[in-house]
Amino acid sequence: MKILFICTGNTCRSPMAEAIAKKKYSDTDFSSCGLCAFSGDSATAESIEAMKEYGIDLNSHRARPFNEYMADEYDLFAVMSPSHYQTLSQLIPENKLVILGGGIPDPYAMDQAAYISCAHMIEKAVDALMSENIKPLIVPMSQSHIKEVAEIEKECFSDPWSEEGLLSELDNDTAYFYVCKKQDQVAGYVGTHIVLDECYIANVAVKPAFRRMGIAEKLLDFAEKNAMEKNCSFISLEVRVSNIPAINLYKKRGYISQGERKNFYSHPTENALIMTKTFSEE
Repeated sequence: MKILFICTGNTCRSPMAEAIAKKKYSDTDFSSCGLCAFSGDSATAESIEAMKEYGIDLNSHRARPFNEYMADEYDLFAVMSPSHYQTLSQLIPENKLVILGGGIPDPYAMDQAAYISCAHMIEKAVDALMSENIKPLIVPMSQSHIKEVAEIEKECFSDPWSEEGLLSELDNDTAYFYVCKKQDQVAGYVGTHIVLDECYIANVAVKPAFRRMGIAEKLLDFAEKNAMEKNCSFISLEVRVSNIPAINLYKKRGYISQGERKNFYSHPTENALIMTKTFSEE
């Protein structure tokens, strides 16, 4: 996950946000820039002083201007004001653009107390950003989710499940289906079937607008933990042999190829690679 903080000059608000976020959330990649920044400018003396309260040395920061190529490089763009949002709304999809904390006032040319207050506002806003926008909520699939899950199926697969097919899984004792909620939407889902000590993934899909945010991995992690809690010895799935990104993701998570199913998929006809992850007995 790559997040870009954006202010005007990239000398106070956005570098403070970047620095605070990096210190508190080391598992996410943070950067900053300015819409009107002069490349190479240092952070303001007041920003450097304010960051000392957090044990952060901002002396090495150098400003950089925003450019249109960044629109494809980052997964989320956190701006400091509505005007920044308006400027970038033509370049960046709405679901990837947020106003940090609803807006962070510019402390430029104000006294040190204003910078310290700004830093505290930024810290609270960064915490809210990470909890509300970054960390998705995974819950059991219910009837209220069916229509959105069916839409994801249509967007992702040539042979999508129908709403009726998804509804039937709610009454299936072997089925464990979960959705990932993000920004009050169903961003993705995973469906598994557990029989005795065997777990099979029926499907895992993420809405295109929410890809590259780690949602697929979180759904897989949730499904795997559920399978282990139910004492399954392994979890298995099928994937198109041409779906290299998905295959690489499964390999990274410890899934091993167990052979192929001939002509398993249609539209177009294609073999399926069987991949299985075995759980240790510990």
